[in-house]
Amino acid sequence: MKRVAITGLGVVSAIGASVPDFWNSLKNGETGIKVITNILTEGLVNKMGAEVKGFDPAVHFDPKKLPMYDRFSQLAMVAGRQAIADSGLKFEGELAEATACIMGTGVGGQNTLEESYTKLINLGGALGAQSGANVRVHPFTVPRLMANAAGCQISMENNILGPGYTIASACASATHAIGTAFHMIRSGMMTAVVTGGSEACLTFGTLKGWEALRVVAPDTCRPFSLGRQGMVLGEGAGCLVLEEWEHATKRGATIYGELAGFGMSSDAKDITTPDAGGMARAMKSALRDASLNTGDVHYINAHGTGTRSNDATETKAIKMAFGDTVPPLSSSKSMFGHALGAAGALEMVATILAIKNQIAPPTISFVEKDPECDLDVIPNTAREMKINAAISNSFAFGGLNAVLAVKRA
Repeated sequence: MKRVAITGLGVVSAIGASVPDFWNSLKNGETGIKVITNILTEGLVNKMGAEVKGFDPAVHFDPKKLPMYDRFSQLAMVAGRQAIADSGLKFEGELAEATACIMGTGVGGQNTLEESYTKLINLGGALGAQSGANVRVHPFTVPRLMANAAGCQISMENNILGPGYTIASACASATHAIGTAFHMIRSGMMTAVVTGGSEACLTFGTLKGWEALRVVAPDTCRPFSLGRQGMVLGEGAGCLVLEEWEHATKRGATIYGELAGFGMSSDAKDITTPDAGGMARAMKSALRDASLNTGDVHYINAHGTGTRSNDATETKAIKMAFGDTVPPLSSSKSMFGHALGAAGALEMVATILAIKNQIAPPTISFVEKDPECDLDVIPNTAREMKINAAISNSFAFGGLNAVLAVKRA
């Protein structure tokens, strides 16, 4: 089997729209969770979110092409440009055909969908339809909102001629996408893959839906802390360039780390309630796939949503998987919120940077240890420490669990 190198990173998030800014915020424990300003919040009970502030699409895109892009595609394309430029790869000739683009998203073009419904209801609605009013939506509504739009736009912009598709598995979407990309290279099927995830669903309808689930915190996200009140929704995109190891070393590429293992499982129990057994099976599978013992793993980037149920269940699962050798862990969602289908990609970038810099980012907004979450969660302050190997956890509604294992280069 082929070894898999990570040679490019890109990120657009609530705590930074470039990899250096993202890392500075992570290591300094800076939050991107603030009052939502990109949409009107009248009618929302919870008005906090982790928005990508100051993102101006006109700076990044040709005005003639911009109407084709929903916000989730815009964020993905910018993150993809960063990752590809970082890798130094040019997708020309044989390499273009030997490169794939595999992305993840939870819901795709939610902004486009809600804009269209709002226009139809406000200008026409049932009364308009009965009176024969000709209310039209944007002509690019369908190509903007489809879940595979972001990945397709990245492929088209960069001449990626190999396989391209999108994986939708809720909060594990990006991790499943990265794991699929890993399998493509390890098997020898592809030489390189641009992969990751994107989400932009801080819209009125989406936020009302999450409010109805009663899992959203009114102030901020405090994973694993006593007194935590829930998750805070975020948005963003993370992209990675994965490359066959010998191809990367021959051209002298900078290698951030080795993607060494991928584990998956399904709970097969409940659509929303997490299961420690399913989570533990995915972690054990990733370690086995990477030929890592529990003692080899020095850091876990936890799923850590900040809900009472998830964090307590993940704690049990980690103990089941690691026994007496549980390493320190932290939740990056305390800083950039829960970006759903993009979460796994943003957290994988955070994990890789933690290994590269030998610094574990903190779990911020931590108040007091919860007896149900009695692990070393690196509260509030980053920690310099040896990190030779780490895992990144993603656990999704539907009982879908995905874990990536990465080693120091």
